[in-house]
Amino acid sequence: MSTNVLRTPDGWWAVRNERALRIETKAVTTAELLADRAAVQEAAASGESGTPVADLVALPPVTTPCRVVAQMVNYRSHAKDSGFSGDIPPTFFRKSSGSVSGPHDAIVRPAHVNFLDYEVELGLVMGAALPVGTVVEEHDLPSYVAGLVLTNDVSARDVQLTKTQFYESKSYPTFTPTGPYLALLEPEDFAHLLNLRLRLNVNGVPRQDRTLADMIVRPAQALTLLARFQTLDPGDLLLTGTPGGTALKAPPKPVEKIAALLPPALKWKAFFNGQAKNPLYLRDGDLITATIATPDGRIDLGEQRNAVADAT
Repeated sequence: MSTNVLRTPDGWWAVRNERALRIETKAVTTAELLADRAAVQEAAASGESGTPVADLVALPPVTTPCRVVAQMVNYRSHAKDSGFSGDIPPTFFRKSSGSVSGPHDAIVRPAHVNFLDYEVELGLVMGAALPVGTVVEEHDLPSYVAGLVLTNDVSARDVQLTKTQFYESKSYPTFTPTGPYLALLEPEDFAHLLNLRLRLNVNGVPRQDRTLADMIVRPAQALTLLARFQTLDPGDLLLTGTPGGTALKAPPKPVEKIAALLPPALKWKAFFNGQAKNPLYLRDGDLITATIATPDGRIDLGEQRNAVADAT
C-alpha cells in the first residue's frame, strides 16, 4: 500500500486515517526525504494517535527549486477537444518551479491575463536519477518513480496562444498547485496506475473526469522519451498531461479554415472575441476542487481547494 506524506511548516508527516504522525527526519527537501524512507516507514507504523490532518497547514510536498517538466496533449479526450486528429507526437515543455504552490493556496490571475484555464494532472516525483539515454520499461518504474502528487497545470491561454509561449503562460507564481499528499508507492502499487481517476470541479460543477486509461503516452514511455535529452534527479516533477474538459477548445473545422485565411492579428482578434463569450474560464472568486484516486482508495492523493484571485 502507498504511504501518504504531508509537508507543513513544522516538517514532514505520515498520514494514516486522517491523522498525521510526525516523521523524525532531518530532511528539508523532497529529495532528502526520499533518501530517508526508513523514517517515513517508522512514522507510518507508529502506534501513536497523531494529529488531525485538518489541523495542519499543507505545503506543496515537492520542494523547490527542482525541475518541473510537463507533457502536452497526452489524453485522447484532450486531443479531441484541441482539434487534433491522427498521431500526436509526444511533446514536453518546462515550467518554472517558482510556479509550484500549496494545495489550498489562491491561484493569482495576473492583471494582463483574461483567459485563465485549469488542467488537473498526475505528477510523477522522481526517486532516482534518470540519466540521458535511459530506457524505462513498465517493470522499471519503481526504480525511478518514488511517488505521485496531484497537480494543476494552470494556464494563461492568451499568452500561450498568441506568443506560442508555454513556459511563460504556465509559469506565473501559483500556477502549479501541488499536493496535498506525496503518495510514496510500493512496487505492487504501480499495477494500479491506470485505475487512477482525475476529477476537477469549478464552483462544484464537474469539468474534468477521466482515468489514466485515456492517456496516450504512459509514464514508462514518457520517461524513456524524456531521457533522450533531459536528465532528471530525485525530487524532480513530471506532469503527465490533462484530460478533456478544459475551458479552451478548438473552434469548429469550418471556422478554423476561414480563420487560417486571415492575417495573424485579425485571426487572434476574432478568436479571442469568441473566447470572451466562453463562461468556463476562471474568474476572481471561483473555487477549484480537484482529486486523483483509485476507486478502491489504494492510492488517494487527497483534495486540492484553490480559490482564484485577481492580482492586486
